[in-house]
Amino acid sequence: MKLLGKTLTSLAFILTLIVTYSIFIGTVDFRSHFFPLLQSLPGNNTPCRTGSPLRVYMYDLPLRLNVGMMSRRSSGEVPVTAGNLPPWTATSGLKKQHSVEYWMMASLLWDGEGPTREAVRVLDPDTADVFFVPFFSSLSFNTHGHNMTDPDTEIDRQLQVDMLKFLRESKYWQRSAGCDHVIPMHHPNAFRFLREQVNASILIVADFGRYPKIMSNLSKDVVAPYVHVVDSFIDDDPRDPYESRSTLLFFRGRTVRKDEGIVRAKLAKILIGYEDVHYEKSYASGENIKMSTEGMRLSKFCLHPAGDTPSSCRLFDAIVSHCVPVIVSDQIELPYEDEIDYTQFSVFFSVKEALVPGYMATQLRQFPKERWLEMWRRLKNISHHFEYQYPPGKEDAVNMIWRQVKNKVPAAKLAVHRSRRLKVPDWW
Repeated sequence: MKLLGKTLTSLAFILTLIVTYSIFIGTVDFRSHFFPLLQSLPGNNTPCRTGSPLRVYMYDLPLRLNVGMMSRRSSGEVPVTAGNLPPWTATSGLKKQHSVEYWMMASLLWDGEGPTREAVRVLDPDTADVFFVPFFSSLSFNTHGHNMTDPDTEIDRQLQVDMLKFLRESKYWQRSAGCDHVIPMHHPNAFRFLREQVNASILIVADFGRYPKIMSNLSKDVVAPYVHVVDSFIDDDPRDPYESRSTLLFFRGRTVRKDEGIVRAKLAKILIGYEDVHYEKSYASGENIKMSTEGMRLSKFCLHPAGDTPSSCRLFDAIVSHCVPVIVSDQIELPYEDEIDYTQFSVFFSVKEALVPGYMATQLRQFPKERWLEMWRRLKNISHHFEYQYPPGKEDAVNMIWRQVKNKVPAAKLAVHRSRRLKVPDWW
């Protein structure tokens, strides 16, 4: 009997250890019954998996808030699907350069499989890492508010009001105050009436030229490339790439811009008279875009001065033309810069340096041919990162953007979790 008693005591002790261990490592979830305060709040608390695609819940919005602006045929309250997604029109002109919102939405609608996807759409919001808001704020501005004071601007404002009302009624927006929501605002004037109401979200922007730092910054937001308007240079394989490009430095575009963009007018005066420099004032049109395509392909370097904001589409036109960008913009931020070193295929001058008469032209003339060839080859190797397409391709522009969004998720989750336990105003 004594032996049996000792055996039972030992078994009871071992069983107690196993149950206790299981409770605290989570193998057996007795905590939900006996320790309710240890339970997590409702919602997805699964970490964003390192080697898996970003899980994105995309809101179903009425067509008038996105593709309905592209065509009168696309209207009504029915959400967009892969079946009714209209192709991006080839005649959209400059609206194309800020169409990032369209390509991000399209990538989530595509139902293809494969390891090349950086983000996949999930239909259960409780399993999502982030929430995508497919509101075409850039197209809304370009369609309704482009003249800023036109009566149609009221349409742009009302669409923003409707969008914000929709978000505020979402329990997932309420749960995080929008911190885990992704909102494209690529045009500098996109969402301009109510932008401050959504500044906690992960914004997809062209640069930070029109944003105060407390509203948008690199720590929480993603810089996305413009959609290039010139045709990509596919068959760029001459025997001597350097000599085949007879123009030293090329620029075609508007020379009168605001803010830091006033450098364009100053450069026009400085660069006049150089036989191997093409600096021409022009406006966007089908014919002018075609001439720019040809000019970039025949040039060693393509000038990218700041516009109304630090960035412009011209940089990305140069990249897909394999024309080494010459960047003159002191406050520019560049896409995917944690993964791509732009000094490997671009030349940078400060505004002060560029405005010294003769300095920039002399530096470019003395640029070693072998170094230029290295940059040209690098441009050919990385240009696919700046291509928007449907279906999306491996490491193309939209997949690179989603990868950048994934990098922002830990900070977004930190903000959400801190906000749930704070009893006083945040001190940071």
